[in-house]
Amino acid sequence: MKILYYDCFAGISGDMHLGAMIDAGVDSEHLLAELKKIPLDGYKVNITRDQRKSIEGTRVDIIVEDDHGHHHHHEHDHKHDHSHHHDHGEHHLHHEHRNLSDIKKIISDSSLPDKTKSRAMKMFLLIAEAEAKIHGVSVEEIHFHEVGAVDSIVDITGAAICLEYLNPDRILGSTIELGSGMVKCAHGLMPVPAPATAEILRDIPVKIGSTPHEATTPTGAAILAANVDEFTDQINFNPLKTAYGIGQRDTERPNILRVYVGEMDKKTLPAGNCTLIECNIDDMNPEFYGDVMDNLFAEGALDVFITPTIMKKNRPAVILSVLCHQNDQPKMSEILLKQTTTLGVRYQTVSRLMLDRDTETVSTSLGKVAVKQAWFQGKLLKWKPEYEDCKLLAEKNSLTLREVYGIVESEVNAMKTERQEKTE
Repeated sequence: MKILYYDCFAGISGDMHLGAMIDAGVDSEHLLAELKKIPLDGYKVNITRDQRKSIEGTRVDIIVEDDHGHHHHHEHDHKHDHSHHHDHGEHHLHHEHRNLSDIKKIISDSSLPDKTKSRAMKMFLLIAEAEAKIHGVSVEEIHFHEVGAVDSIVDITGAAICLEYLNPDRILGSTIELGSGMVKCAHGLMPVPAPATAEILRDIPVKIGSTPHEATTPTGAAILAANVDEFTDQINFNPLKTAYGIGQRDTERPNILRVYVGEMDKKTLPAGNCTLIECNIDDMNPEFYGDVMDNLFAEGALDVFITPTIMKKNRPAVILSVLCHQNDQPKMSEILLKQTTTLGVRYQTVSRLMLDRDTETVSTSLGKVAVKQAWFQGKLLKWKPEYEDCKLLAEKNSLTLREVYGIVESEVNAMKTERQEKTE
């Protein structure tokens, strides 16, 4: 199982992220070729090796030309400030503003794979929603300043291209350093973290104060919030490669994003913490449960189940339970509060122990069947045929489900025994 782990001890920005991804093994030629698929010009990407405090890594500079052919270095003073106010200053008259629908169009008009497009849009949406909330306007009204927009599009689409290239099974992140002090942006000085960063990282573990500047930018925050499956400071995988993305600053604390690419050993059981959310319900139309369950699963619930119970005044009721990743807790709770009659939810962290699982498609005399397999310490422990496949074969072959299971099990067992003898 391939793991990607973000160690954000000095925060994260879009360019540090691109540097770390290339350092972690993303082919830079592939990245540049994919970026060319976006209908966007007026920028250059410089990829160099650089050092901070004698740690060597990859540095990516995105240089954007404005309408006068001036080069804007990828500064951290808020290219991200996607202000919705039109500046009346002379300087900004030449800049077009891009809003979310313009960016959507640029991305959807590109010839990038659909998975890359939707990954990029998820990140853009997080930034636009955060800015809209802060400025009290709708998401459609948020403008990305011209120079900043080009930068953000390259950073964010680049991030999506890199993640699709590395294609990890699970993405983990550490507690995120936000920095301290003040940051310059289109509205003047703002406290660190910038409001957009703070908004994007709600419910995600952060710390502040170990760097005297803005360590995590809104773009960096959106990259993590959109892609990380779980935040943890425990490295319980086997790191195979350590990569470094070098930032723009040379500060006391090295301005570096460290990324590990690792493997979760097949022999260890992938254990992990998740959240169990529950509520008791005794006054809801039972027809609504199916819809609520579907919505919870659609948002990424790991499991949803209902347990009958008896509540006060001897009323028959149910306990509705949801198992989810820790950082999905807020949205799952919101679904329960909005879509059921409950007035509150309770939640707790629970530990899970799971067998390694995979699925193999097997050809049988009746047709193809997916077989779910569970492994323990590298040995096959149990397996079962996929119900939906067997049901189709039963209809197709005019057999009962029980007969299909019997035939499939004996044929698969024979095949597995034969395979076992060959390997021995």
